[in-house]
Amino acid sequence: MNVEPLNLPNVFLIGYRCTGKTSVGKLLAARLGWPFADTDSLLTAERKKSIREIVERFGWQQFRQWECEVVKRVCGENRQVVATGGGVVLDDGNVVRMKAVGKLIWLRATPETIRSRMAQDADTRTSRPALTSGDSIAEIEETLLEREPYYTQAMDFSVDTDNRRIHEVCDAIMGSLGEMGAERNDTHNSSLKADRGLK
Repeated sequence: MNVEPLNLPNVFLIGYRCTGKTSVGKLLAARLGWPFADTDSLLTAERKKSIREIVERFGWQQFRQWECEVVKRVCGENRQVVATGGGVVLDDGNVVRMKAVGKLIWLRATPETIRSRMAQDADTRTSRPALTSGDSIAEIEETLLEREPYYTQAMDFSVDTDNRRIHEVCDAIMGSLGEMGAERNDTHNSSLKADRGLK
């Protein structure tokens, strides 16, 4: 489906780590002919340290502050696909800024799928810190339970990524964006008819 009727300024991908935000975001951006941005990559490039190193040296609070600065800057651009950090929705200001300039899509996966992907992802093993005092499936389940209300409140819609190839997830996103555009056009046309007294 064509998403142009939506006149989208931006598309933001939210969700837990290893739900496919970066890989899906790159393909989605290519399909739309838009640039792709990754807030974690932007932050680590600016600080010249991995997320693990930043958190170990400065703590999570400082990381979140720098993350907010990156999000604010990214939200100043238009027509881009943005993969965000897993905890970006924990800050209300981030959510408000992103929703003001785009659509938020929650990429979902089960704890089992996430654990499997994390085990295969070298970046997760070497560059990303644990989020709780636990580890593996327990950590994932605990953090997902904590963050689910934030993702639910922030999202415009969600897409399950379990047992789906990257292009299939993109197809689902494009379809939902297209449907939103069609609904918006129908509402707009109905309003015009009402204003003009048309039937």
